[in-house]
Amino acid sequence: MPKMKTHSASKKRFKRNCKGNKLKRSKAYRRHHAWAKTSKQVQQLKKCVYLEGAEKKKIEVLLPY
Repeated sequence: MPKMKTHSASKKRFKRNCKGNKLKRSKAYRRHHAWAKTSKQVQQLKKCVYLEGAEKKKIEVLLPY
């Protein structure tokens, strides 16, 4: 049976935690126009988010290893 390939775009956007059971991603709307956002908003956008439910299952198919 051939090897499963990792989806290239997904490996750039998602990371597994140390145990490998959770997937994390960064939040959107952080790149540009920081002057238009409050400092609290910018601080909250720095934090990562863990995927859950159906979203997590879809990404796990794309990241087999």
